[in-house]
Amino acid sequence: MAVALKSLARIRRQERVRRRVQGTDERPRLCVFRSGKHIYAQVISDQTGRTLAAVSTLSPALKGQLQRTGNRDAAKQVGALIARLCQERAIRAVVFDRNGFQFHGRLKALADAAREAGLQF
Repeated sequence: MAVALKSLARIRRQERVRRRVQGTDERPRLCVFRSGKHIYAQVISDQTGRTLAAVSTLSPALKGQLQRTGNRDAAKQVGALIARLCQERAIRAVVFDRNGFQFHGRLKALADAAREAGLQF
C-alpha cells in the first residue's frame, strides 16, 4: 500500500509540474525519468508531439563505458550526451521537466552536466 501511495504522489507532482511546463518547437521540454538502476532523458516538442532526442544509460554510446548505471557519474554522462545531441539538432534552449522527482542527486547532476555542455534552461 505504501508503494502505491508513493507512486500516486509522484504522479500528482508530475501533473502539477506539467501544467506549467510546456515544450515548444523553439524551446522543447527536457523530461527526465530515473529508476533504481537507470536514468533516462528525452527532449520532447509538445506542439508536434514528437521526441526530438533521447538518451539513457542503456544507449549504445554509453552502455559499454559505465561501470554502474544508477549513480551520479552515469547521470552526468547522460546529461552531457543529451546536450551534445541537442546541439547537433540546433536546439540551444530547453525547459527542464523534473517529472515529479525532487531536484537533487542524479537529476541535479544530469542538469548541471547538460548546462556545462552548452544547453540553456
